[in-house]
Amino acid sequence: MKSAPKRIAIISDAWEPQINGVVTTLKKTGFFLKKKDYDVKFFTPESYYSIPCPTYPEIRLAVFCRKKLTRDLGLYNPNAIHIATEGPLGLAGRRYCITNKILFTTSFHTQFPEYLRMRIPVPINWTYSWLKLFHGKSQCVMVPSKSRKSELERRGFKNVAIWSRGVDTEIFNNDNPFPYQLPRPIHIYMGRVALEKNISSFLDLKLEGSKVVIGDGPDLKHLSSIYTETHFLGVKRGKELASYLSGGDVFVFPSKTDTFGIVMLEAMACGLPIAAYPVEGPQDIVKQNYCGVLNDNLYDAISGALKISKDSCINYATNFSWDRCTQTFESNLKLNHPRYQYKRELTFPS
Repeated sequence: MKSAPKRIAIISDAWEPQINGVVTTLKKTGFFLKKKDYDVKFFTPESYYSIPCPTYPEIRLAVFCRKKLTRDLGLYNPNAIHIATEGPLGLAGRRYCITNKILFTTSFHTQFPEYLRMRIPVPINWTYSWLKLFHGKSQCVMVPSKSRKSELERRGFKNVAIWSRGVDTEIFNNDNPFPYQLPRPIHIYMGRVALEKNISSFLDLKLEGSKVVIGDGPDLKHLSSIYTETHFLGVKRGKELASYLSGGDVFVFPSKTDTFGIVMLEAMACGLPIAAYPVEGPQDIVKQNYCGVLNDNLYDAISGALKISKDSCINYATNFSWDRCTQTFESNLKLNHPRYQYKRELTFPS
């Protein structure tokens, strides 16, 4: 008789309708875990009372969620709990695990201290100290790259392990390039349109051809009013997005605060070479002069990237599969550890 699938609870403050690397990673991981016969349940803001984030209204924060989350987790009775974010839901999930002596894992997806500092004058070290406390009880702190692992360990984080990212080449490929009626070369940025993405450093450049921005975010209205010659296409998804990407000539990734950058993998899978700064994220993904160029001078990075063949980019992207990434996530969970079993009497808030 086939045994019941093991249950994995994933708690995340980041979820749809947000479009970002965190949401993409969690959805793909959940999909491939289910293919491996796991029962996966996401605990996200849509199931709880939420309010807009004060500095980022597109993001909703679950508030007064501890009691309901505690009961929801108790009813689901998972074999393992992964806390993906450090927001209100993540805090409530962490407290639940610690109170009931349940082991849990966490992930560190973004350079949150650097993002926060751009909006609020909070010292970066203060935020890292708080995050170190948050992740301190985690059995495994999963990070997307070697660079992020080294940085967290330098700051005193323990139990840090790499959980990389992938790309779905059935969606992102060069099969149906969009026929842009624009001067070439076509330089594309795709992703969240936000301050921390440093998009203006790309849009300020004097380049031959055309600039295209795909995506939405809090800075879209502001940037589109300033850079009137840039083509802002808004949000594109799935195969339509792949078509717009593959119709371009180079993918420009100006961010200096990303921990990985899944959009670079998606662009490469569509045949676009990457032009970026030599910083965390691009340094962990881009093979220099093969699928992109990293340079402190973004103009020179773009010029060099335009000389790279589409085929080398497509071939390189095949090294990043979601199935392999999910295997890493699964092994980091340590599902069979006996201490993952719940006590008979759980503690619930009154």
